[in-house]
Amino acid sequence: MRKQIILASSSIHRKKLLNQLKIQFEIVRPNINETRHNNENINSYVRRLSFEKAQSVAKKYKKALVIGSDEVAVVNKKVLGKPLTKKNAIKQLKYLSNKIVTFKTGLCVMDSDSMKKYTSVANFKIYMRKITEKEIINYINKEDMLNCAGSIRIEGLAIAFVKKMHGIDPSSIVGLPVLKLIEFLKRFNYNILTK
Repeated sequence: MRKQIILASSSIHRKKLLNQLKIQFEIVRPNINETRHNNENINSYVRRLSFEKAQSVAKKYKKALVIGSDEVAVVNKKVLGKPLTKKNAIKQLKYLSNKIVTFKTGLCVMDSDSMKKYTSVANFKIYMRKITEKEIINYINKEDMLNCAGSIRIEGLAIAFVKKMHGIDPSSIVGLPVLKLIEFLKRFNYNILTK
């Protein structure tokens, strides 16, 4: 019998990505403290949050594979999370203008019975062009990006700010590294293309 798939996230973007795999899954919102620890390495931070999200949900279910993921945008070692307000979004986008943004996306897939887990961090670089204030204001008024790391909704209008991109898995910048996810599911004997 196949294990149930649970996405430990309330992100609509992660839900959309997982829907593209044509598998049945349930969404359960994780309950964790997302504060970064003092002197915590950025890779360790997103890996830990992904693990804690998966673990918080896995403890409540049996016979499930739980997916936890978290993402931050990094510029010059500065971490940019979700802006949450338009004022913060304007500040973030002005800061990102003409810079290289590295999206770090943590992933954890955990078996709720054995608590065995696989974790990873995907890196994806976006080379931003120079952005005018008028473009920033128009973008913010047209795009729903207050819950996107660095105010960048790359699958939406933010693509207009990009000079070029570099990375192994483009789905990671939307918030869920699907290539690595498929690999981890296979390690748990869950192949998305076999019934």
